[in-house]
Amino acid sequence: MIIILGLIVLLAAVIVGLAGVLSNSGDTHELTNGFAVFGYHVTGFTGTLFLYGIIVGAVGLVGLSLLLAGARRGRRALKESRRETADMYQDRDHLAERECQAVAANRDTADVSSHGVDRDHRPFGGRDWRHPFGHRPRGTATSHGVTP
Repeated sequence: MIIILGLIVLLAAVIVGLAGVLSNSGDTHELTNGFAVFGYHVTGFTGTLFLYGIIVGAVGLVGLSLLLAGARRGRRALKESRRETADMYQDRDHLAERECQAVAANRDTADVSSHGVDRDHRPFGGRDWRHPFGHRPRGTATSHGVTP
């Protein structure tokens, strides 16, 4: 729908532009005052000046559309970059979690094999001074998981 509306507006602009250029050419529409752009003196008819205005407007429109397309592409690239960064952070967190689990598993097997070394490397000979009988109840969380 928007494309059809755009085509209708563009066709109307072309018709108005052509009518303006063609109806303002002839001896009665000659430029009487001097008109210059960047030192170039424009001579001719008012229709010619109107045509130059249409060309300048079209060039400006192309520049604006390129600017907006670049901004849109930049916004998409920024969203994609943020998505990739979030994925990398998530991967990093998963790897860190796996590494912690591997370290905890290695620590448990090393502590069992070394006979007498406290499992959590805690002071007081492995006793947990926060609990009344010096040990942590089963099923409570430690720094590397749940106690067996």
